[in-house]
Amino acid sequence: MQPASPPPPQKSDDHTSEADYHCDVLVIGGGINGVGIARDLAGRGWRVVLCEQEDLASHTSSSSTKLIHGGLRYLEYGEFGLVRKALMERELLLRSAPHIMWPLRFVLPHDASMRPAWMIRLGLWLYDNLAPREFLPGCESVALNKSPLGEPLKPGWTKGFVYSDGWVDDARLVALCAQDAAEQGAQVLTRTRCEAMRAHAGGWRATLAHLDPATQAATHRLTVQTRLVVNAAGPWAEQMLRQVMAVPTTPGKGGDANEKLRLVKGSHIVVPRIFNHDHAYIFQGRDKRIIFAIPYERDFTLIGTTDIEHKAPPGHVQIDTEEVIYLCQELSRYLRRPVQPGDVVWSYAGVRPLLDDASGKASAVTRDYRLQAHARPAPWLTVWGGKLTTFRLLSEEAADEVGRMLGDERHHWTGDATLPGGFLGDLIEETSNPMADMAEFQARLRRRHPWMDLGLMRRWTRAYGGRVLRLLDGVRSRSDLGAEVAPDLYEAELFYLKRHEWVMTADDVLWRRSKLGLHYTPEQRQAVADWFAAQTKVGQQGFHHSAMSR
Repeated sequence: MQPASPPPPQKSDDHTSEADYHCDVLVIGGGINGVGIARDLAGRGWRVVLCEQEDLASHTSSSSTKLIHGGLRYLEYGEFGLVRKALMERELLLRSAPHIMWPLRFVLPHDASMRPAWMIRLGLWLYDNLAPREFLPGCESVALNKSPLGEPLKPGWTKGFVYSDGWVDDARLVALCAQDAAEQGAQVLTRTRCEAMRAHAGGWRATLAHLDPATQAATHRLTVQTRLVVNAAGPWAEQMLRQVMAVPTTPGKGGDANEKLRLVKGSHIVVPRIFNHDHAYIFQGRDKRIIFAIPYERDFTLIGTTDIEHKAPPGHVQIDTEEVIYLCQELSRYLRRPVQPGDVVWSYAGVRPLLDDASGKASAVTRDYRLQAHARPAPWLTVWGGKLTTFRLLSEEAADEVGRMLGDERHHWTGDATLPGGFLGDLIEETSNPMADMAEFQARLRRRHPWMDLGLMRRWTRAYGGRVLRLLDGVRSRSDLGAEVAPDLYEAELFYLKRHEWVMTADDVLWRRSKLGLHYTPEQRQAVADWFAAQTKVGQQGFHHSAMSR
């Protein structure tokens, strides 16, 4: 399979046969909602085409705080339904992909000036009991002045609480959902923008433009005839409805004119590691916002997020100096060693499309989702809002709605399914919990391939899970991996990503399929870019490391 290559046109004998592709559902948007819906629909047997104008997870879905969580702070806003829904999904997701998601314990220092201790205890009790837990430990109190968890903090912070949530590699989650969708039969077209659409022959006729990844110029156009359109364009959802589809843009399912899409910018900074243990912190800012400090990429700490109204186009977003200062100041209120803006080694920002009546604080806007379905002028479904933790549930509900609209409801299947790489049974026979299973898988892989150093083994198993065995097929030594383009980045992996994960540029590898860009020097990042440039010139499409070793 070579998912980056457009599939051959599917011709038909009817009067719409001039279309390049014929499908049941065209999904627009390659973020987490789009790929999740495409995956669910394809697994139910629907003919699906997904188009994304850039790389997978280019914007919002790779700009999150990277948590699988119920949203402890949403309890304060009375979002009990959303929190319960997310908590019910939390362990299910952690089991589905233990290589890219794992449990994480959070430390909450108690600030008596913000909230009384009894309120925190009540909130954490609800957090532990709103949904069943099988392997995540519950909350507990901690004396920070007597625990290693308090060492990075100022002496005044003596009391705290510890609770469980999960961490996820957000961009890889998107890529794996797209990979699963393709393996279920969906056609995934990246660098392909939907330029025009009109109702036609009981469905929609869409014009798609394939874009050059370097210049963004259209290289060729194609048409898709589809029975139904799913608009999962995230921050671009309103624009898609208004400018491309020419249909109503009100998010409310019942047509509530007061409910609108609100674009909220969230920014994060990354600094050298500021604590040595494996727990994360959740701090309460003086404005009562929440700020996370999370162990990140071994050597760093991820800090975020902000919530700021975003009025500019959704594709033009970056962190402001004021946001950097805000995050540093609020974090430094807790830490023995202050964090300075000069410590920031990387930052990113994304726009979250949230449902709101355009009043109140941006931080109070709901993270819940809504599906808007209409039959005229032809069937279409738009996704409003959402969050990483509930993407599978959102996708399932969207697929149910598609089935109702097309008059053919089909069974759920993703509830107990693993994502690509999530099945570890090729090396381990019995499973217990995701963390233990992953550790045992890594130990057995190391015994099978003793030539792999610990760092490469950990990175590959965390990125590819059980699929690492495909990457290692025929490999008996490091020399079988081809040229080392940058430290621990070999041609074998780059060709695997080109074949199976729609990678076309250096940034796709360095900042989305991995975070190697954070560890490399500018010269090393340029070496990866030069490799892709050379591949484009030569037009080389294949690589077989077994043959190369011979």
